Order: sequence, then structure tokens, then C-alpha cells
Amino acid sequence: MLRFHGHHHEKGTDMNNTPRVALITGASQGIGGGLVAGYRKLGYAVAAVSRNIAESDDPMVLAIPGDVSDPGVGQRIVDATLARFGRIDTVVNNAGIFIPKPFTEYTDEDFDAITGVNLRGFFEVSRAAVAAMLNQGNGGHVVSISTTLVEHANSNVPSTLASLTKGGVNAATRALAVEYATRGIRSNAVALGIIRTPMHDPSEYDALAALHPVGRIGEIDDVVDAVLYLENANFVTGEILHVDGGQSAGH
Repeated sequence: MLRFHGHHHEKGTDMNNTPRVALITGASQGIGGGLVAGYRKLGYAVAAVSRNIAESDDPMVLAIPGDVSDPGVGQRIVDATLARFGRIDTVVNNAGIFIPKPFTEYTDEDFDAITGVNLRGFFEVSRAAVAAMLNQGNGGHVVSISTTLVEHANSNVPSTLASLTKGGVNAATRALAVEYATRGIRSNAVALGIIRTPMHDPSEYDALAALHPVGRIGEIDDVVDAVLYLENANFVTGEILHVDGGQSAGH
């Protein structure tokens, strides 16, 4: 039996050979789809959550339909993950809504939609997942996708509701990190610039690239690499990692 030799130790498994499990929201396309593939490459089983998500032909990917803004959904998707895989090690709060509008043009419906997914969704899923991690007693990781607009507002991208909600997520990320530091649960966020995803019209890419000091928009792999770095960075918690082409540094 070689299982106790570190060299034979696949990253995504622990000593009893149970794969680690990542629960990823907003997992059907774009960044979420990239994260599912990235965690699978690490050897993790994945519970992939989205309002509309197709069954996967990979037996180590459980597709769970759900709207994270609905009360009770967080517990339901965590329960489904535990029923299938027996544990939960990481939650990636990737589901998010971004509606750039002048502040006075936001409607009550916009407010409900954005706060529902970005705040209620973060709360729903993280609360249920952290409870499961505490129950298991072997630590865990909460990673939340945020935006660099929180610290670096841009007159070309009026987005106060993004700042209101993701600013809250950044603050909660630090609070969770400190609250659970002695229990082995880490909490980090990745603050993004503009990433090439189905959220943006390709005709806008050149204009969007100019918002970034590096002169290009980000790619899905840039985001996945950052999240997987945090996944393996055992001494890093409470970090807001900027993957934004230099936007947060200045112009």
C-alpha cells in the first residue's frame, strides 16, 4: 500500500482515497464551465449548479439545477452534493449578475435580481457549505468571484449595484476568513476585470480592452488559474486576488 507516500498522492484525493469535492455555482457556461473543467483536472469531483444545466456524461460531475437566490436552495444543493459524493471541500461562488446602468435607472426588479444572486446566493450556498465543512471537521475553502470595480470605479462602466453587492462579498470574504481560520476553513475572492465570456458582445471587446492597462481583456483560463492557485495556497486566506489586467493599480 503506497497511499501514505506523498509522491503517489493525487492532489485531488485525501488519504482514504475519497476525491475532494468542489461545489461550483453558475457552472453551465463561461467562467463556471472553465472552473468545472479545472477542478476535474485537479482530481476533484464537482457539483455543478446553474438555473439551467444539462446532465454531464462524466460520473464525477453532478449537475444540479437551482437558482441560488431562492431561499433554501443552498441547503438543497449541498445536501444533493453530500448524497452523491459524501463530502464537500470547496465552494466556488461564481454565479453573479452584472447590469451596468446609471444609478437612477436601476429598477426595483434590477435591485432584486442583482442582490438576489450576488448577496443572497453567496449567503445561501456558503452558509450551507461551511456548515457541512464544520461537520466533516477537515477544513475547507470558500472562493467567491468579485469585480475590481469595487475598489476601482470607472466612469465608463456605471455599476453601483455591482459595487454594492460585490463590495459586500469582499468584506464577507475577509470576515469568514478570520472567523474560521482556526478551524481550517479558508475564504478568498478573485476580483475580475472584464473576461471574454458570453456575457459580453464580441463587438465590444476592443473598447473593453482599453479599460485594462495591459491592453487586453482577460480569458477564462486567467480566472481558472487564479482560483486553482488559491485552492492550493494553504497559507492564503482573506485575500482579494485581482485578476484585472492592472485596473486596480491605476491608469
